[in-house]
Amino acid sequence: MVAISVEGVHKRYGDKHVLAGLDLEVARGTVHAVLGPNGAGKTTAVRVMSTLLRHDEGTVRVAGHDVRTEPAAVRARIGLLGQHAALDEELDGRQNLEMFGRLHHLGARRAGARAAELLERFGLGDTGRKPVRRYSGGMRRRLDLAASLITDPEVLFLDEPTTGLDPRGRAEVWEAVRSLVGGGTTVLLTTQYLEEADRLADRIALVDGGRVAAEGTADELKSLVGLDRIVVVLRDAAGLDRAARLLPEPELAVDADALTLSFPVRERMAGLALTLRALEDAGVEASDLSVRRPTLDEVFLRLTGGAKRAEAAA
Repeated sequence: MVAISVEGVHKRYGDKHVLAGLDLEVARGTVHAVLGPNGAGKTTAVRVMSTLLRHDEGTVRVAGHDVRTEPAAVRARIGLLGQHAALDEELDGRQNLEMFGRLHHLGARRAGARAAELLERFGLGDTGRKPVRRYSGGMRRRLDLAASLITDPEVLFLDEPTTGLDPRGRAEVWEAVRSLVGGGTTVLLTTQYLEEADRLADRIALVDGGRVAAEGTADELKSLVGLDRIVVVLRDAAGLDRAARLLPEPELAVDADALTLSFPVRERMAGLALTLRALEDAGVEASDLSVRRPTLDEVFLRLTGGAKRAEAAA
């Protein structure tokens, strides 16, 4: 089942073509991350999908409804967490959630019950009457996430939800997102944190220049930029030359200062076993032997033109 379908979407601001034929499909009950450099069109795409912005061309359907012709039906089925918290700093957590419930016409009793349910769900049930201005960054973001769920939406849009949070706060939000998806919610996540996409997303779309440059699982995207590499760290410099002769790979990389050799391999486990056996048979001592996978950072730089931008800046 498809929760979000985006086909050939364009959005222009005067001469600036922000979305240039964006295509995206998000399966129900999954986390789909959208990565891209600043100005790639991520936030514009979220604003279009959440009915906050009208697109110029193309078709967008969310939860089975067209955002252009059925915006009210779409809004009734989605939640949105923007880059900046939309909370009243002087109210406590429960009062904030009750306010959002009343704004969504839940009624006083239903809004109160929903607020209590969400506070417990996000680990904020014991915050008492403490005003939001005294919350930590992670607590504040979890409360903002709870507010976006006040109507129990089918689809949740998270636009860079952990920007500015410390590692603990980010981990708290990640755990909350995993819980939501476990309950059947579909999440579309935009982020600049590659680790966040790697940990949370079932599929990742790399967006550059207003269109999708590549899409797949994290492993599929990593495979686009090269093979895994076996990394051998030797105990001493005496074994460096012998190890290099044992591993006559055409792409063997040797770092004499770090006493490290590395080379690409197609079969991870077989490659590790063969390398270990060859080193042992030759009496070469290694202090560490591991497989290094390409990172999403490398994918991001390679496929979004980030490498060229970095070179130009240098």
